[in-house]
Amino acid sequence: MIVVTGRDFRANQAKYVGYARNGEDVIVKARYGSWRVVPVTNDDIVINKRDLVQELRGALIEAKDAIDGKQKLNTLNNLIDELRNTDK
Repeated sequence: MIVVTGRDFRANQAKYVGYARNGEDVIVKARYGSWRVVPVTNDDIVINKRDLVQELRGALIEAKDAIDGKQKLNTLNNLIDELRNTDK
């Protein structure tokens, strides 16, 4: 684990990002708290608040339609298969 000050991190960002990319734990300590530097991977989901709200609204509409008999809900196995196939 590498612990650096905020000033040192700003001065040597490429160095510490490289450490994080290679699997090292990099902790940046500053007067406002501490942060861990980790790379974003293909398995991570990065979504903004507006998109998340839109996805949740869509899910609620699907559930309401299923309750009303207008739509059949997807099975858990199908959802898992869909997640697995998005990586390909």
